[in-house]
Amino acid sequence: MDTQSCFHCGLEVIQKEEIVFDGKSFCCRGCKTVYEIFADNGLSSYYDFERTPGATPQTVNGRYDFLDNEKIAERLLEFQEEGTSIVSLYIPHIHCSSCIWILENLHRLHKGIGTSQVNFSEKKVRIIFNPQETNLKDIVLMLCSIGYEPYISLENYESGKQGTDRSLIYKLGVAFFCFGNIMLLSFPEYFETEEFWLDQYRGFFRWLIFALALPSFLYSASGYYVSAYKSIRNGMFNIDIPIALGIIVMFVRSTVDIVFGYGQGFFDSLTALVFFMLVGRLFQQKTYSFLSFERDFKSYFPIAVTQVNAQQQEVSVPVYDIQKGDRLLIRNQELIPVDGILISSGCQIDYSFVTGEADPIRKESGDKIYAGGRLLGQPIEMEVLSSVSQSYLTQLWSNAVFEKKNTLHRRSITDAISRYFTPALLFIAVAGFGYWIFRDANTAFNVFTAVLIVACPCALALTAPFTMGNILRIMGRQKLYLKNAGVIEQLAKTDMIVFDKTGTITTSKASDIAFMGTLPSATELSYIKNLLRGSNHPLSRRLYEFLPAAALRTVHGFEESTGKGIEGIIDGNCIKLGAASYVGCTEAANTAQTAVHIAINNDYKGSYTFDNQYRKGLEQLFDSLSQRYDLKILSGDNDGERAQLEKMLPPGTELLFNQKPEQKLEAIKNWQEQGHNVMMVGDGLNDAGALAQSSVGISISENVNVFSPACDGILDATEFTQLAYFLKLSKKALATIKMSFVLSLLYNVVGLGFAVSGRLSPLVAAIIMPLSTVTIISFVTLASNYYARKLNPKKGRA
Repeated sequence: MDTQSCFHCGLEVIQKEEIVFDGKSFCCRGCKTVYEIFADNGLSSYYDFERTPGATPQTVNGRYDFLDNEKIAERLLEFQEEGTSIVSLYIPHIHCSSCIWILENLHRLHKGIGTSQVNFSEKKVRIIFNPQETNLKDIVLMLCSIGYEPYISLENYESGKQGTDRSLIYKLGVAFFCFGNIMLLSFPEYFETEEFWLDQYRGFFRWLIFALALPSFLYSASGYYVSAYKSIRNGMFNIDIPIALGIIVMFVRSTVDIVFGYGQGFFDSLTALVFFMLVGRLFQQKTYSFLSFERDFKSYFPIAVTQVNAQQQEVSVPVYDIQKGDRLLIRNQELIPVDGILISSGCQIDYSFVTGEADPIRKESGDKIYAGGRLLGQPIEMEVLSSVSQSYLTQLWSNAVFEKKNTLHRRSITDAISRYFTPALLFIAVAGFGYWIFRDANTAFNVFTAVLIVACPCALALTAPFTMGNILRIMGRQKLYLKNAGVIEQLAKTDMIVFDKTGTITTSKASDIAFMGTLPSATELSYIKNLLRGSNHPLSRRLYEFLPAAALRTVHGFEESTGKGIEGIIDGNCIKLGAASYVGCTEAANTAQTAVHIAINNDYKGSYTFDNQYRKGLEQLFDSLSQRYDLKILSGDNDGERAQLEKMLPPGTELLFNQKPEQKLEAIKNWQEQGHNVMMVGDGLNDAGALAQSSVGISISENVNVFSPACDGILDATEFTQLAYFLKLSKKALATIKMSFVLSLLYNVVGLGFAVSGRLSPLVAAIIMPLSTVTIISFVTLASNYYARKLNPKKGRA
């Protein structure tokens, strides 16, 4: 009689317990209820992505009553503000495209939820909700009701991930116990001696070996069966299919041998295979944990912030040196690096990079402000409540809000090879079995299982992430802080490099500044300096440092117009700084130099002119890059320095001046449409749009917080001339991956040669597999370190 599967979860339906609704069969009322919920909310497309994707909802019975405690709930929230709260929940059941789709449509199931986003690799969903309409407990209960119960731990929020690791360790322990005892009991069988007691109890020991093999076969290896089944069901081929098939074939063959008295079977090899495979998988997980550990906040965000010391002096300090009780100055458009208390009278903060909401939030003196917000308007002072939260800001940096749509997956090379590897391996295994089955059935089974074992693609799966992770570490130590490993592949594919001028190829550290016009009075100079205090533009920062010290004054109505200038009211006087047209002067001298014009109460005073100082080594850098890349200069300044730049830069370098931010973005887009992979190097403020549009956006950092979420990486200004080195290293990273693929394939060719010929036992194959993985990982580590030292003109720093 045909068995019926549950339409929702896919479990077998017992006929007497079958529930039929809407012409579909369900195994229980829980699955039927979930189907009704989805159907009533127009979410029936959930079943179009995958067949029977759901899980049977479990009864929680007050399991989450502790979430009624506000203090406990607050500890789970990443962000809590009026009208907006954010939580990330670890959901172990996430496994397919339907899971992603339904969890990113939670707002259609619960009106209090704004948006939700799934991180599939970490099995997490990030939910933004309105605490005035719902609460964390209601959200958790709703997830439980549709079969996606979250895993919550208050002691360590990441323990959901650790729980998976502990499960693997338990499986490994069981596999080791079974493997060790079966090897001990099988030892006499290896000698094939005739001895009374051995002959008398041979059958007993063989069945004892069978019993010991069951936990390893059913429990320790269960992960491979589940993964292989899901892969086949989805019409895909992953690396666990040949592993699971080999284990099952070995178990069936060994059971037949014992039942019919043909021999002791291969239970020793089976348990050895499971044990060594789990060792390899544990090693792989430890590898990923290592890479994640290397990517902490202090390594990837060494950007300075302005601290106000006890003498009211403003000094730049690294963000990771911020301590509780410090007083910070935050300027317009700067990112708030830590949680703190607002000291100034009031401000507007844009939390769109955290919440996705564009409307700014008003804060008053004494209010708590959270890390991740961006200040809008006049500068503020704040008192730090705690040191920098690494996990929080790292999560902000990895947030999909900052991700660029044109970024490629970092493992595309591995994915392309794996797509063909599994079918080819299965073909070889079946062909070898078909050849030997007519000659020696025992050899045929050995060939079949040895082929499936020795060609395990674990080394292939680890090659790309381990290489990229090591390159990330090397670049980070040399002050290029990349957003993720995928940026390395984009760097290697770059064929055009576009540079901003001000603050990028010029330095804000050194420049000659002169005033043309009626020199302002001391009071007017203090007005200018206080207005400049609120701007983060490179010219503003240089002029601010150039002007003499002045008493702090309150700036009202501060406004900064991108690409034009800044204005504000001080002591009732309207101060304007910026372009000549912005300050209302049409008769300003047409100087070829970069200038900041000044008007006080609509009275034009004159302008500060800047003789830009270009970064040391700029000519050598451009000469080196011009041999491989198309070079462009894309500047918002006038073309007064065109002649000087043309002398410094290689012939053929295209120079574009007077470019507004939107024009820079369009220029990048046009070059991409022509087929170029464009890397934009800018200062991260006016270049934000161009940085976001480019294939790779690199922001140059001096000693102020000019961090822009649009960029893919932050380069310390002192390492600007190392750009050519970083580009060469990225290409060598891809070359290393390709070489490791060749090495791994050579392993497989040699191993398959022995396996198909019947000269390689499954046990030896199981031992060789993790050794090949260790060899590949050692190779990519040594190779990437070698290239880092060989290519770097500053030897010994990798």
